[in-house]
Amino acid sequence: MKLLFVADPLESFKTYKDTTFSMMREAARRGHVLWACHPADLVWQTGGKVTARGARRVSLTGREGDGHGGDWFTVEESADLVLATVDAVLMRKDPPFDSEFFYATHLLGQAEREGAKVFNKPAALRDHPEKLAIMEFPQFTSPTLVTRSDAAIRAFHAEHRDIILKPLDGMGGMGIFRVGPDGLNLGSIIETLNKGGAETVMVQRYVPEIKDGDKRVLVIGGKPVPFCLARIPQGSEIRGNLAAGGKGVARPLTERDLEIAETLGPILAARGLLLVGLDVIGDVLTEVNVTSPTCFQEITDQTGFDVPKMFIDALEEALR
Repeated sequence: MKLLFVADPLESFKTYKDTTFSMMREAARRGHVLWACHPADLVWQTGGKVTARGARRVSLTGREGDGHGGDWFTVEESADLVLATVDAVLMRKDPPFDSEFFYATHLLGQAEREGAKVFNKPAALRDHPEKLAIMEFPQFTSPTLVTRSDAAIRAFHAEHRDIILKPLDGMGGMGIFRVGPDGLNLGSIIETLNKGGAETVMVQRYVPEIKDGDKRVLVIGGKPVPFCLARIPQGSEIRGNLAAGGKGVARPLTERDLEIAETLGPILAARGLLLVGLDVIGDVLTEVNVTSPTCFQEITDQTGFDVPKMFIDALEEALR
């Protein structure tokens, strides 16, 4: 098969942990042909089809990339590639979900109308903002408020006493604040996040089980990977995100993890989400990650369960 990965620049990949790289390596092992482009390379011109300008066909060298160069791949050729001519397009651009990501999903949606197979489905990416998506499943979440209102946030704090505030477009733990019962700095934090009522904020009751880790539960083709990666906060941090210094420890799924994953998995798969990363703290769902879920290599390295194999199996099945 011919696969096109729409991703960040390949030269920036840290291959020892990069999930997109692990997908590419497994696909190459099976003899699939790898192409890559950046969202900025997508072009749609009147009377034409959506095309990746200057897409690169790559092969893997077996050397380890460190995020500063391209030693891990070689470019076999460059060409303008009509997306409808490849077997699968994998949208793997990392967050944030900004205006350019949004526009890219529209171009990918047009490519679908022209016959391309895109994973995850562009419309589903738009319909499942990663923090807001949990609100569809209140049976699995802690008390949550989404608002621009200063007064509503203060009332939520008065009720729940210990809360987490975060921007809807944050990633990697960026912009997350905890406010305890004393309400210290609540006003300043609200002003910082909602920008005087101009931007929407998510507020949640603090879940103390974060000390045991923010678990990434992967769901592939509607089925859960049997192990999660618990991202454990270090030192005085409340954030378990690996980007914020959290320590990743692979663990078997708990009964509650399985309940959440087995409930959401078929629903999300039916909407065109081949790969989803559910974030679970304790027994509650905190995010539904759909843009570029990660942790394949960490789980595989620590448990021996081959997550990239499960993913490429699911991709091949979806293309049959």
